[in-house]
Amino acid sequence: MANPLDDPATTAKYPAMPSPKTLNLANLEALGAARLAALLLELAQGDALAKRRLRMELASASGGGEDVAQQVHKRLVAIGKAKAFVDWHKIKPLAHDIDMQRRAIVDHVAPTDPARAFELMARLIALARPVYERCDDSNGAIAAIFDSALADLAPLATTARLPVGTLVDRVFEGVCDNGYGQHDGLIALMAPALGDAGLGQLKARFEALGKTPPVRPPDKERRVIGYGSGGPMYADELDARSHARTVHSALTDIADALGDVDSFIAQHPADARRNPAIAAEIAERLLAAGRGDEAMLAIEAAAATRHKGGYWPDWDRVRIAVLEALGRNEAAQDGRWDLFAAALDENYLRAYLKRLPDFDDIEAEARAMAHVRAFPSFHHALHFLVAWPNVEAAAAMVLARAAEIDGNHYEVLTPAADALEQRHPLAATLLLRAMIDFALEKARHKRYPHAARHLLSCESLARRIDDFGAHPDHSSYLATLKTHHGRKSGFWQA
Repeated sequence: MANPLDDPATTAKYPAMPSPKTLNLANLEALGAARLAALLLELAQGDALAKRRLRMELASASGGGEDVAQQVHKRLVAIGKAKAFVDWHKIKPLAHDIDMQRRAIVDHVAPTDPARAFELMARLIALARPVYERCDDSNGAIAAIFDSALADLAPLATTARLPVGTLVDRVFEGVCDNGYGQHDGLIALMAPALGDAGLGQLKARFEALGKTPPVRPPDKERRVIGYGSGGPMYADELDARSHARTVHSALTDIADALGDVDSFIAQHPADARRNPAIAAEIAERLLAAGRGDEAMLAIEAAAATRHKGGYWPDWDRVRIAVLEALGRNEAAQDGRWDLFAAALDENYLRAYLKRLPDFDDIEAEARAMAHVRAFPSFHHALHFLVAWPNVEAAAAMVLARAAEIDGNHYEVLTPAADALEQRHPLAATLLLRAMIDFALEKARHKRYPHAARHLLSCESLARRIDDFGAHPDHSSYLATLKTHHGRKSGFWQA
């Protein structure tokens, strides 16, 4: 007799109960407070982080946010004063420690004293300089925590309702102390809390700072920090450039926060506006402000530089957006086609086709595929056709241009072979053979296992190929490999 519990309907209605041994909240609660407390004390022995976390919870339970704030403050001071270097493989405990302080500020201090929480979070972010100076954060663990802390700062500022002057001071200090990028985006994040009045004060502070650049020391006191093609590089020159970048970045961020396009433009000298990237930034803001004619003038100011060459994706994108906003749809379409045709950018082709009338897009896509198949770079074209996807066109191109296949481009050929093997086994085989030949002819030992796997795939595909055309069949190809590479045991034994 069938067991009713084997019926799927019964199983869905009465799901299996978790084992009492499963590590979950309910089972742990069942152990009781006394037993859990004993286990926590046992587990915390020799674990400094666990002990700090437990003390934090005890402080919160007994003294509330103020006690936690004192503990966090003490710990942040200790971390800031530490001098021992931390290697990359020991970075995780330090990251956990800093993040534990961050979560304590948010969870225990902020609910009752957001102003104190704001000050503590600002102090935590200020640890970036001393921490980075003594650790290897190549995996980004520390940076991620400072990013989270910066994101926490804005809502704390809003909730705390700090005096505008105090907030301006904190933001000014943070932007000026940004040697490790720990305060990147601070002005935009704090703009809602600052309001127009605070942003105006902050603008005045940075304008004043811009008028007081670092003083160049006497020649005999200048410190050389390196040498370049132009001669020695001095520390004061580096300081002056850093000072100018800080002021420029801050004033452009403030202009954006205020929605003041003219102030943003004013931060860029006339010659800089001929840079396509800067022209795009200006034009995009003018367009968003409804000033399309001015946006076109701004974008065209850099046209001469753009036409000299280089990679200026934002200029191209914004120019088309401006053309379309001004109702110059035909010119915008021409721009999309030109950008697709020059670099096989599928996004521009899709945008081009989307704006065509019904049925016209079919003819245009066929024209585009013909252009791709004749594109000078075989591998660029193959990647495009596989990604589009148009495996029929990809197969036809492989067969027509087989001599151009470079087996070194495995990152393109492997996915292309996978895409073609179902319906176009010969084209897939030619791609696989190219990778096999390259690995063997160049003696790329690390690729032998992949090449051996490709050879097995060729053997399987050969059963579905009725006509190899001008290419040798699998038996002939295998014989040639054995003749020329028979001694490469690393391949044959892979």
